Parts: sequence; structure tokens; C-alpha cells
Amino acid sequence: MIYDVIVIGGGPAGLAAAIAAKKEGAQVLLIEREGRLGGILKQCIHDGFGLQRFKEKLSGPEYAERFIEEFHSLEIPAKLWTFVTKIRKSDQDFQVWTVSRNGVEMLVSRTLILATGCRERTAKQVSIHGTRPAGVYTAGTAQHFTNLQGVMPARRCVILGSGDIGLIMARRLKLEGADILGVYEVRPEPSGLTRNMIQCLEDFDIPLHLSETVTRIFGDDRLTGVEIAKVDEQMQPVPGTEKRIDCDTLILSVGLIPENEMAESLRVTMDPRTKGPVCDSWAMTDVPGVFSCGNAFHVNDLVDYVSESGELAGTSAARYFRELKGEADRTAENWISVETEGGLAYVVPQKIRKSDLDKKLVFYFRCRRTMGESMLAAISAGKTVFEKKYQAVRPPEMERVVIDLSKADIVGTSLVFQLGEVQA
Repeated sequence: MIYDVIVIGGGPAGLAAAIAAKKEGAQVLLIEREGRLGGILKQCIHDGFGLQRFKEKLSGPEYAERFIEEFHSLEIPAKLWTFVTKIRKSDQDFQVWTVSRNGVEMLVSRTLILATGCRERTAKQVSIHGTRPAGVYTAGTAQHFTNLQGVMPARRCVILGSGDIGLIMARRLKLEGADILGVYEVRPEPSGLTRNMIQCLEDFDIPLHLSETVTRIFGDDRLTGVEIAKVDEQMQPVPGTEKRIDCDTLILSVGLIPENEMAESLRVTMDPRTKGPVCDSWAMTDVPGVFSCGNAFHVNDLVDYVSESGELAGTSAARYFRELKGEADRTAENWISVETEGGLAYVVPQKIRKSDLDKKLVFYFRCRRTMGESMLAAISAGKTVFEKKYQAVRPPEMERVVIDLSKADIVGTSLVFQLGEVQA
């Protein structure tokens, strides 16, 4: 059987993509390497999910279950406990090799949606020296132990990084009786959402130490302590500021990396700013027929936006052959490139189809640094075609903006986004 769409990944992005593609009439298959659908949401038992989409405060499993129920109601086939080992592109389709309990299988699809999510950085990736004792976990691993396996991973705990998962685990372990000795952040400002700073640290009197980091770990069989040092403006340890903290657990919340090994194997162009693929306003990469969504595209703060991204990819993949007949014209005159200036770290999507210039499009962006009252502007051929004011912007908090391109009067081959503080 030749599928219209194969979705790789059964988390919130993959589920939304598969549902959207099926509703467009496509023959869809979803491949998931775990034994259950839902992705990381299965272990996120805290609430706060769904506020944008459902206007309700849901836990991660509750949010995922709404999509899983719809997925099954549409009778979309899924292969669980199945790993994709190789993908090969031919003129008209993609050959996807998988391995599962049933052995090796080759599947064929006209389009692919990469909804592979992201992974956490490890201790070695942030240059922490020392031995390799038990007790050094990423925040996601500690969350898995605590929430899914019912295993208490820590008694005296240091947390490195103020990312959202680390903040949530600080609160979770505190509730379970662990002594949280402190959250240490190498940057001069927190990396998590403001609501998590308040609800997870301030409400539980957990200390936050900025411009400090872990430089060394101690212990043979089990972690016995960590070395903490202050850092300078270049985030390098300051000699003479080292101190030892005795603890049995170090939890790392030091950033996420989109999982894009499969995209790279297909020679998809990657954006060094997002660590994800360069995509257009259809969520398609520069390899025709390959779409990306969710945290594989760029790391999101809210699962609501992950699902929105998945729906766009699913709808676009299903329409790809029906509307474009498998062809993607990438000549300059048919495309608008999205460029960034000023205080922007990135804007996605990175390209706009000229056929979408009569539509409303959603753009996501992050700023480079914390700014007060700021103005986002979109400029075409030297003319400002869109503006939006923000009371404040912070790098940890991704922003979403909807622009009606039919009213923007875009000309030429580029749309430049600028972000700057409003001058008093």
C-alpha cells in the first residue's frame, strides 16, 4: 500500500498532524517508537496545558487524551514500538524502512511529516567535568522516574538550569519530600516562563542563583557533591569562586535540541538559529514532500502551539499532491524570504509562498534579550506593512503573531521583521 502521508512521531505534533491529514481525505499512517501515543505529555502530570486551545487548565495526559480519542475515532492506523531506521527519496515517493517486533519492513508514502520532537542536553554537552556516578539526570528523566515509575530519584538535589522542566521538577520533588538545595542558572536571568518561576520556585521558597553554574561533579558509585562557580559576562567560570555542595542528585535543565537526524539524512536545509529545518508557510522543508512540525521544527513553550503547527503540516501534506501535484517551484519569483533584524533571535516560517499572500499567516518569534516596551515591525521594500507593540519580551517566552498578508501590501522577494525597544 502507498500512503499519502506518513507521520513520524506520536506526540502532540504528530497526533495533530495525522488527524488534520485524515480530515483532508488522505491515507495516513503514524509511526511511534514508544508503546503508547502522547509523547512527553504522558509524564507531565502538572496542569497548565490547553489554556490557548481549549480555554481550560489541563494536565499533560488530559491534553493528549483529547487528541488520542479523536485519532482513534478516525480509525487512523498506527505502528507502535516501531523505529524508523532509514528513509530514501525517489522521484515520486519516499521509502521508509522500519524495525519492530515484527521485523524489518519497508513502507512507501507520497509525503512525510517529521514530528520527532526534541531531546535534552546532557552533562557532557554543557562541559561538566568529573566521573559518571549515578544520580545525574536530565529533568525529563527525573520526571519519568517520579511520575510514571513512582521512583523517588533524589533526596538532596541541585538543579542546573532554570528551564521550565527543571522548575517544574524542583516543585515536584519538593512536594515528594526532597531537599532542593538550589536552582543554578548560568545566565543573568531565568530561562523559564514567568508563571513557572512564581509557581514553582517563589511559592515553595526554592532559591534561584543567577550567573552561577556547576563546573564539576564528585562521586564514584553515587553522586556525593557538585562544584559551583560564579561566571563572568562571557559565562565562563570565575577562578576562586568555586564551592562544593554536598548532594546525591544533580538534575539538568540546560536546553532542548530538536531531533532532526532523519531530516538531515534527507539533506533538508537546517536553520542554525532554531536547530530545526527551514520551512515555508505550508510547513514544508526545502525537500519537496517533507514537512516538519512541533518541537522538531523549533522548540515551543506551549503545547497548544505544537498542536497548531502539527495541524498546518497535516493539512499541507494532504493537499500537497492534490493542489501542487507533487511539484514545488522554488524559484525566487514565487517565494518571499523571511529575514530578521534588530532584537530578533528568529522568526518562523522562514519562507512564504506567494500563493499565501492573500491569507492570514501565523508567525512565531523569539527575541535575543529581555526588552521593555517593544515594537515588532514587518517591512517590505522599505515600507512598514505591519506593526505590533509589546509591553515586554523575554527570550524564554516565544511570541505568536497573526498577520493578514492580504492587507500587508508585500512586494519584492523578502519580508524583513524588526524588533526594537520603544524610545521614551
